[in-house]
Amino acid sequence: MYMSIRQYKTNQAKEFTKRVNESWVPLISKVSGFIAYYAIETADGWASVSIFKDKAGAEESNRMAPEWVKQHAAGLVVGPEITAGETVIHKTV
Repeated sequence: MYMSIRQYKTNQAKEFTKRVNESWVPLISKVSGFIAYYAIETADGWASVSIFKDKAGAEESNRMAPEWVKQHAAGLVVGPEITAGETVIHKTV
């Protein structure tokens, strides 16, 4: 499994959440190897975790994210700052 963590700076987290839910979530969920997507509103912005079966899916989502921001959230957020890699520990209930 591969994971991508993206962080954004914004003072309009609620609006960004709305836009992500409406148009980014349907887009990323179609990427090959998609497993899950989680997001949080933070004290200084917004962050998300995307999980994929393979590295190619994670890399594709990381290529898509900045372009999506330019088209759907320009001026709303700064970022993303991206951290990605192979999942080395995984535990679920």
